[in-house]
Amino acid sequence: MKLGMMLPAKECTQWSLAAQLGIKYAITKANPKLTGLNDPSDYQSLKTVRDAFNRYGLQLYGLEGDEFDMDRIKLGLDGRDEDIEKYKKMLENMGRLGIKMLCYNFMGGVGWYRTDNDVSERGGAVSCGFNIDRSEKKPLKITADKMWENYEYFIKRVLPVAEKAGVVMCLHPDDPPIPELCGYSRIVINAQAYRRIMAMSDSPSHKITFCQSCFKLAGDDVFELIKEFGSRIQFLHFRDVEGEAYNFKETFHDNGTTDMVKLMEYAHRYSPECIVRADHTPTMAGESDKEMGYAVLGNIFAAGYIRGISHALKIDLE
Repeated sequence: MKLGMMLPAKECTQWSLAAQLGIKYAITKANPKLTGLNDPSDYQSLKTVRDAFNRYGLQLYGLEGDEFDMDRIKLGLDGRDEDIEKYKKMLENMGRLGIKMLCYNFMGGVGWYRTDNDVSERGGAVSCGFNIDRSEKKPLKITADKMWENYEYFIKRVLPVAEKAGVVMCLHPDDPPIPELCGYSRIVINAQAYRRIMAMSDSPSHKITFCQSCFKLAGDDVFELIKEFGSRIQFLHFRDVEGEAYNFKETFHDNGTTDMVKLMEYAHRYSPECIVRADHTPTMAGESDKEMGYAVLGNIFAAGYIRGISHALKIDLE
């Protein structure tokens, strides 16, 4: 297993902190809004980001999130074929630059979504949460059947390119994992959806981002799922929550209801080639709430927590 960290795409103090923590592998979102460069379908722009990480002793292991506007692809709108060609070029560039993994999602119209950004956590730390009663209510814009059709159209066109480039595409669950949100159908919401998706292709590039809390909120047994999906899990998002899919809050990684030691033990046993990173860290004293979910101090705490668990379990965490 490998230990990574989600880091901003532009050089910053977090890069130095990650290197000081012994982190070797960086995950980033190289969207133009965050880099000031062209999107990753432009080789030189992506190379610029990769080379900057290298100067800090960090290997850019993966990209995560929408690297450009994906709505035409996800919603099946005019122009999606043009965007899919751009996506293919991005995968080719990743392969040329040795960037091994892409964590992607298929949340159309609205991405990961929270209704509350001021939830109190331990010691006055600030976390986020979701309550369906406080979410936006809008007429349904797209059906689940259409979303399924759009996903299959997309994945069948990009997987051969990813495989040839040597890039694994790890699908992240919808967050929150509920069937409709803000007028958009959501389809990647539970283990059964993943069984359907994984059955679409046995390509070595067709993999899973195992965001444990999303599966937990969906009511799935996360430990049985790790056993079931096994080596198809190539990316583990290490986080925890309290509640259920329609009403929950994020917690510190050691302050939720999941046995996180057992989580690491199962991931090492059944998905030993995966890379793990802490996710959705609370905002701690002195930090800005603008970094909600990705604040620095919580990430530092979580990295140490993951390493401590790994040492106790005698897991060689690279």
